[in-house]
Amino acid sequence: MFLPGSALLVVSARKTLNRLQRTHGVPALSAGQEFPGVAAAVDQHAAAVRDILDLGVENSGTVPPSVLLAGYARGLIEDLRDLDEHAPETAEEWQCADWMHLRLAGVCSLARNV
Repeated sequence: MFLPGSALLVVSARKTLNRLQRTHGVPALSAGQEFPGVAAAVDQHAAAVRDILDLGVENSGTVPPSVLLAGYARGLIEDLRDLDEHAPETAEEWQCADWMHLRLAGVCSLARNV
């Protein structure tokens, strides 16, 4: 059961996740089709994020999954802004993607199912 007022949180979360899909989700998925190592790395990051949110967030069952994912992603996105880094754009660049970008792609992978 979700808390009252969560509808607005879900809308905001969906906006964040949709933007993230454009910058990380779709490009990483495409790169993963060409380079299986990218797909494997994204899968590992998705599993880690899932475990963090399931096991590391108290009362996570009371928060819509999209809100949890977007909240987690926003922290990472803020760190990227501080570093002035941009997402890899080509499949070749995704082969060398750093932890932060692969983690955001993992968030996108999970977001496709919520």
